[in-house]
Amino acid sequence: MTAAIGGQPHVHEFENGEDPHGLNSLSKFTLFETKSRFYITASTADTHRVLKIDRTDPTVLNVVEDSTVYDSSELDLLLRMVQDGNKSQGGLEKVLEFHGIVGFVKFTAGWYLILITKRSVVGLLGGHYIYHCDETTLLTIASKSERTTQETKMLNTFQQVDLSKNFYFSYSYDITNTLQTNLTVTDHNRRWNTRFMWNHHLLSPAFDLEEPKGRSRWVLPLIHGFVDQAKINVFTRTVYLTLIARRSRHYAGARFLTRGANEHGHVANEVETEQIVSEPLATPFGRGDSPPSDHPISDFGAGYGGYTSFVQYRGSIPVMWHQESNQMTPRPPIEITIKDPFYTPAAKHFDDLLGRYGAPIFILNLIKSRETVPRESKLLFEYGQCVEYLNQFLPEGKKMRYIAWDMAQAAKSGHQDVMGVLEDVCEESLQATNFFHGGPARNEVGIGPHRDRPLLQHGVLRVNCVDCLDRTNAAQFAIAKRAFGHQLYALGLIGSPHLPFSCDAVDVLTEMYHDHGDTLAWQYTGSALVNRVDTYRRVKAAQWSSHSRDLLENIRRFYNNSMLDADKQSAINLFLGVQPSVPKYDLERPNYKQWFIPSHLDEPKADELAPINQVYREYYKPHILSQFGRLYAFTMNSTTRFHAKPKTELLASPFESRVATEMPSPTTRHAPDRRSARRWATPIETPGSPRLVSANLSATSPDTVITSNTNKSQLPPPSYDPTLHHPLQTMVSSLLDPPDLDQRIKDYQWYTQYHASVDTDLSLTTLGEEKDLQLYMRMARLAEGENVDRYLGSSTLTSSTPAPPGGTGEKSSVEMMTDMSILIGDREKGRKEDLGKNLTLYENWLKGSV
Repeated sequence: MTAAIGGQPHVHEFENGEDPHGLNSLSKFTLFETKSRFYITASTADTHRVLKIDRTDPTVLNVVEDSTVYDSSELDLLLRMVQDGNKSQGGLEKVLEFHGIVGFVKFTAGWYLILITKRSVVGLLGGHYIYHCDETTLLTIASKSERTTQETKMLNTFQQVDLSKNFYFSYSYDITNTLQTNLTVTDHNRRWNTRFMWNHHLLSPAFDLEEPKGRSRWVLPLIHGFVDQAKINVFTRTVYLTLIARRSRHYAGARFLTRGANEHGHVANEVETEQIVSEPLATPFGRGDSPPSDHPISDFGAGYGGYTSFVQYRGSIPVMWHQESNQMTPRPPIEITIKDPFYTPAAKHFDDLLGRYGAPIFILNLIKSRETVPRESKLLFEYGQCVEYLNQFLPEGKKMRYIAWDMAQAAKSGHQDVMGVLEDVCEESLQATNFFHGGPARNEVGIGPHRDRPLLQHGVLRVNCVDCLDRTNAAQFAIAKRAFGHQLYALGLIGSPHLPFSCDAVDVLTEMYHDHGDTLAWQYTGSALVNRVDTYRRVKAAQWSSHSRDLLENIRRFYNNSMLDADKQSAINLFLGVQPSVPKYDLERPNYKQWFIPSHLDEPKADELAPINQVYREYYKPHILSQFGRLYAFTMNSTTRFHAKPKTELLASPFESRVATEMPSPTTRHAPDRRSARRWATPIETPGSPRLVSANLSATSPDTVITSNTNKSQLPPPSYDPTLHHPLQTMVSSLLDPPDLDQRIKDYQWYTQYHASVDTDLSLTTLGEEKDLQLYMRMARLAEGENVDRYLGSSTLTSSTPAPPGGTGEKSSVEMMTDMSILIGDREKGRKEDLGKNLTLYENWLKGSV
């Protein structure tokens, strides 16, 4: 790059072939001021840049980027020249050192500059640090300004968005995009994902945020959500687990004030959660060079094989509905605002998802299906109709797969394995969408099909409940647990993609998703989660201890929703530049059939493996590497800090269960492999049983709760060894065509004619019942103090005893028991004489005399 310094051209060579339009690595910022300008210098080692901000006109924002790249001596020369040129107006003064520019904002008077003054490291990916914004400051750009009452009010409202909570940034890693996008799309083709850039409105007045080639090195995107990282110690190897949640800036706000979808297809409480599991063998991501055409990627160091990523999505139900919150009703009724026969907002929403993630889209709807007073169930029907309508226009193999399951009822009944069902859904979605792995599979060759190429995720699993909070977070944890096992399996760390619950690695994942759910709940409702993962796992100790906490969180949530949400929504709208208006539809209606862009259904494409900016000077700093206590990779949370282990267990695997025998669950390490949620209809190979030739899925019913359109090209041919049968087939055939049908017919005929036959010998069947009756009568007479032997004598009861007077035939034991119930009722009423007569009558009958 050529620049003019003191009239002489200077050429600065980029080290390591760094792209001048690539992502910036500027991390050390200093603010200088004169009476007419702000000068901001940004440095990385001995490379410096300068930004100039005009202060003369308070109503106009004039920001100039100096395209020159300076070294240290040239920057000192430039600052001395500015100092000498402004001596008459007070010279050049150093204001402060800071860590990045959040943006610029204007209310009614002049412009303000927002700077990050304090940061902390929360993540490390491929040598690129991810920081949390701990503290910011707001400076007036104009040298002279007066604040009116309205200006002060708007400034106070703006500052209610606390930039010191859950805002994250990175100087050298594009945190707005997923790992797959960063590693497979070159800088020239990759744009900022402005959906998750919360300072987009603040940076837009000064910088162009849409054109990738003109990307400014001064742009520092802030995401709002959650970032956490922990390491798992596996003997001599270290695995890093990173969780990044990005909250959308579109239709953002408080719980009862942002519901469903707006007219543009943006949904409330929209969060993209990315789970990165990596085993980096070196500081950088790896090498992105393409392999030779005659040699596939098969070695561990090729590509970015140490990194895997799985993305899932949460968002409100994409129909137009709302809840009118008031101070007296903690659970306001749900009303559908507009019933669009073409489901235009949902069409726009799903088309956007197809463009961002590809097809297919799995939809997991967890709202209630049975309610005394219909609330959520209204949305269940509407959502089902919406997906059914939109699906009819998608081609086969690209249709959305809709799964409706009442998770709350399943957990309450206690008859279903909630976590197991959710893992099954994840397993089915993983088979269709895959996850991202930047290199070849590292599992042992011969155990299963070996993949020698990178794997791309195409499609996404979308989860929602009515609030997208408690049930959604528990479901996302179960889904993440299953994906976690597949990611570890792809990295060659475990021999099976199934992980038990009671192991160190899953404990780390559980804690991270607890924090993940609490953080997102605080942002949306002002309180933590009410129902945690343990609630749906039915852990008794956790259930009893959480009752008081759940009650407290419900009270806090009700108070915030009733009293504070209006001010919170106003602050968010002002921060994001949202102008509240009455929703209205565009006059131009979209095509009701082709509601999607056809190119969004194409197979995923990648620029092979895109080279990513390597930042060595930012990571290898002598003052940090000289002390372990200052090195983030050393002080990061790990599995060794969750459970204190005795010395005999220090070498235990973090993927093995700590419980000797777990309760039967589909996630136990000895569970057989399952390929889909329809495992009851899918034949699998059982240890010790004859091997099946292939699987037959013809038994799958299209009317099951889990409805999907399975890609038939992925299914094996429905052929069996004719000499072998699966137990399921044997059971079904025995029910439809019983082998002992003749015997069953005879038994049924005998049963129907049992009481009607007068020729049947009842001596064997009624003898015991009549003896019991005789014994009961003896005890009744003894209770009255009478001598029973003089009535009954020692005669023996037989089945051929004559009938009593007036009878038409022999009495069965059922009739005798009915008569005895009448006698007992008489005795309870005190009519002893009638009881004696009846007893004498039956005694004589039993003796065979009339």
